[in-house]
Amino acid sequence: MSIRVVIIDDSPTMRAILTNRLSKEPDIDVVAAAANAAEGRQMIRELDPDVVTLDIEMPGMNGLDFLAKIMELRPTPVIIVSGTTQRGDENTARALALGAVDCYAKSGGGLDDAGRLAEMIRDASRVQFTARAPAAQRVAVEARSSLIERPALIAIGSSTGGVEALQTVLGSFPADCPPTVIVQHINARFAPAVARTLDQSCPPRILIAEPDMPLKPGHVYLAPGDDRHLSIGGSSTYRCKLRTGDPVSGHQPSVDVLFASVAEVVGARAVGILLTGMGADGAQGLLAMARSGAHTIAQDEATCTVFGMPRAAISLGAANVVAPLGSIARHLFSKAA
Repeated sequence: MSIRVVIIDDSPTMRAILTNRLSKEPDIDVVAAAANAAEGRQMIRELDPDVVTLDIEMPGMNGLDFLAKIMELRPTPVIIVSGTTQRGDENTARALALGAVDCYAKSGGGLDDAGRLAEMIRDASRVQFTARAPAAQRVAVEARSSLIERPALIAIGSSTGGVEALQTVLGSFPADCPPTVIVQHINARFAPAVARTLDQSCPPRILIAEPDMPLKPGHVYLAPGDDRHLSIGGSSTYRCKLRTGDPVSGHQPSVDVLFASVAEVVGARAVGILLTGMGADGAQGLLAMARSGAHTIAQDEATCTVFGMPRAAISLGAANVVAPLGSIARHLFSKAA
C-alpha cells in the first residue's frame, strides 16, 4: 500500500518540485498539495494522510502554531521541509520540540537529495501516535530501584521524536545537574539550533560538544550531528572526544559509541537513558553500561514516538528501569525531590 502524503508549502514552484519528485517513488502517493495552513488543515481532515511535509516559513501564517494544533488535535507524522536560513533553522528546531518527527533541508533551487526525503517519509509513515496512558496505569512498568546516589555523569541517546522528549527530560533537570552528554540523531545543520532551543527552555546550560571540552556540572553537551562520533575520555576530569569513523549501528554519531565509552570510563558512577527512536542504536551500549554497574533507564512504549531503540534495549535486559517520559528525571534526582 502506498504512503499517502500531503504537502504544505506556500511556493507553487516548491509544491510542484516536491510533488513531481515524490510521485516518482513507487510507494509514495502525493494525495494533495496545499498553499497555506487553512488549505492544509482541510486536506488533513478530509484525506487523513500518513505523512505531512510542512514548510513552516510561509508568509501569512504561523507554521509553529499550525504544527502545535496538528499534534494536539490530529497527531500526524510531520516532516519539516526547511529553507536555508538561520531563521529557518531556529523554527525547525522549535518544530522538532513540538513533535515533528524529522527535518529536511531544501536548497534555494529545490531538492538536493530527494531520495533522502523519500526515506524520511518512509520512516515517518511507521510512526504510530498513541494515546498516553494515565500515569496510574504506568507505574507498574517502572521496574527495580531508583537511583540513590548523585551520578558523576549522565548519558542520553535519542532519535525520532527525541527533541521533544529531550525538552521534557531536560526541563526537569536542576540547574546544577551532573554533566550530561547526548547523542540525538539529527542533521548537523540543525544541531546548533536544537541546542539553543533546549537551552532557552531548560534549567541547565546546553551547548554543542567540542573536541576535548571538559564536562562541567550544570552543563549538557549535544553531539554536533556530523560524521563524528561523540565519546567520553579523561579520569579526574571527563572530556568530550569527537572522532570520525564508520557508522556504528547505522549512525554517525552513534549512541552505542557514546554509551560504550561511558561504561568504560565512568562505569558504575554513570546513568544511561535511552529515549524514543527507530532502530536499535544504543541498545548494546546501554547493556554495556548496565554490566559496568551504571544505572540504566529506557523510555516506556506508551510515551515513545517510536519504541524501537528502547524496545531493543529492554529485550536485552539492559534497562534497570522502564519509565514514562515525564518521570525519568525523578529517577535521577529522587533525593532532591
